[in-house]
Amino acid sequence: MKIRIAIVLALAAAVAAVWWTYREPLEGYGSIGAAFGARTACSCRYVAGRELSDCKKDFEPGMGAVFLSDDPENKAVTAYIPLLSSQTAQFREGYGCLLDPWKG
Repeated sequence: MKIRIAIVLALAAAVAAVWWTYREPLEGYGSIGAAFGARTACSCRYVAGRELSDCKKDFEPGMGAVFLSDDPENKAVTAYIPLLSSQTAQFREGYGCLLDPWKG
């Protein structure tokens, strides 16, 4: 039992160390990936008129962690990477899809 607790604590410490070391790059890449996903999916949905489920086909390889959420009332799409980042793009007549301002 003591060995299991020691293993769990060691794994938790390793995860915390990795997170602390690579937190800023992960958050940066996450924000960029979510922003790209939101803008691409918004354009797909509200400029091209396709279904949101079809819009992930436009993503670059390696974007499997990006999930999409549609807000038809506001003509907006939110892309998010769980526990890392979330970005929203909204369709505006005459301008296309614009990202919400970044908070940072």
